[in-house]
Amino acid sequence: MARKSAVLIPTFAAAVLIGGLGIAFMPQDIKDRSGDFSKGTVRIGDDVVTVEIAETTAERQRWMTFRQDVLPYDTAMLIKYDTPDLYEIWMLNVEYNLDLVWFDQDGNAVYIKKNVEPCGNILDQVGCTYKPTSKALYIVAGTAGFADAHGIDIGSKMTIISV
Repeated sequence: MARKSAVLIPTFAAAVLIGGLGIAFMPQDIKDRSGDFSKGTVRIGDDVVTVEIAETTAERQRWMTFRQDVLPYDTAMLIKYDTPDLYEIWMLNVEYNLDLVWFDQDGNAVYIKKNVEPCGNILDQVGCTYKPTSKALYIVAGTAGFADAHGIDIGSKMTIISV
């Protein structure tokens, strides 16, 4: 009778290989979907920022994955939810470092992570998942340096102009 490890190890290795090949050979039109998000405008402090809005479940799951173009500092991704909660961000398949800012239902910044690196390993879900300590309704993701460029700190105010 075969030992469990003699069966499980090759099965696991094959699953990782097939998954890696699937990601590596994903069609470019699926990878480059940045134009699919609706756009809006928010004010953070005194600065007006153009945002791409991820509000459906599919958009929130896709958000910045496989995006090659680096967002300029006057543009960010706004991830919008229906109710406040402790929403987490997994940095899998993100192509560059980001600043992440969680805002509550009143538009106050409640949690910030700056210069967050993408996942280097699909198996490191814990090490590259970020979760706030306070409930939030929105997450703003911008290129690393975005928070400093706009002077965003805990308590900074975001006002939605058009979404």
